[in-house]
Amino acid sequence: MSKVVAGLKYSAEHEWVAADGGGPVGIGISAVAADALGDIVYVDLPEVGSTVTAGETCGEVESTKSVSDLYSPVTGEVTEINDAVVNDPELINNDPYGAGWLFKVAATDEGPLMTGEEYAAANGGEL
Repeated sequence: MSKVVAGLKYSAEHEWVAADGGGPVGIGISAVAADALGDIVYVDLPEVGSTVTAGETCGEVESTKSVSDLYSPVTGEVTEINDAVVNDPELINNDPYGAGWLFKVAATDEGPLMTGEEYAAANGGEL
């Protein structure tokens, strides 16, 4: 079973949101998604300064199996992207909740999100 982190929020499209209280929120894809995709070989992330909208596509994740759209779980301005994951997409497979984070957003709104418990129950993940 794929790991799900209890303290994060999750979208139905398998993105996670980490809010540390006031600053920009971190966005990544869950271990459930990373495991389903297989070996990730390329990521296309939104540009710093661009606006993303909750529930809309904002990039792509490409694996040896398929290409999947990346959906923003929040609305706001992109403040940072993880250059390390652009240069080494395998970080997403190896550490989806740590070094494999994708981008940060100064969020003004969020889409429908689940707790870690709800996401794990819906997707067969393990807390």
